[in-house]
Amino acid sequence: MVFTQTTWDGNAIRVAVVRRASFLALPAIGGLIAALYLACVAIAAFLRLPRDLGFPWPVRLLGVLLVALGALAMASVFRYRGFAATLDSTYETLMKLLRRVPMAESMGRVEPLVVAGPYRHVRHPLYSGVLALTFGIGLAVDHPWALLGAGALYLWFSLVLAPFEKRELKVLFGRDYEGYMRRTRRFLPVRRRSSS
Repeated sequence: MVFTQTTWDGNAIRVAVVRRASFLALPAIGGLIAALYLACVAIAAFLRLPRDLGFPWPVRLLGVLLVALGALAMASVFRYRGFAATLDSTYETLMKLLRRVPMAESMGRVEPLVVAGPYRHVRHPLYSGVLALTFGIGLAVDHPWALLGAGALYLWFSLVLAPFEKRELKVLFGRDYEGYMRRTRRFLPVRRRSSS
């Protein structure tokens, strides 16, 4: 990645920091997911799970459809937020979580709250897309370790990352995010029942 020449101007320095985060984001995120899946391969081997689950072709076809749906969801996220901006915010959130940085520290996150496109339907459309993709792959390839990996990723998103990001975004966006949370589901675009 080409880094721009930075000056003492705050905007030029910020651009350099964001580009550096984008550069580091893919290996960091990929490494975490790879470690998770390697652990699931080891668990499947330890438990002596069968190599294949014997899913019938309609179930495997459902997996292919989930992969396509997940890819479309992820593409729509990148359309509304941009690939680099999405990587930057994901990387900064992960680093804040892993390094135990205070919530009030922005760490270079300067993007506005996006509530358009897929964000109208779910608060975490990227996670939804990744989950559809990974569960779809698990069904399509018919391997227990792939489904274990998708399940572990769901637990990571549900129990660790989404709750942390919820607290982070409440600090960054305040009441705007709290109102958005009340209107929008976390992962699945299921309508909320009216309380009248």
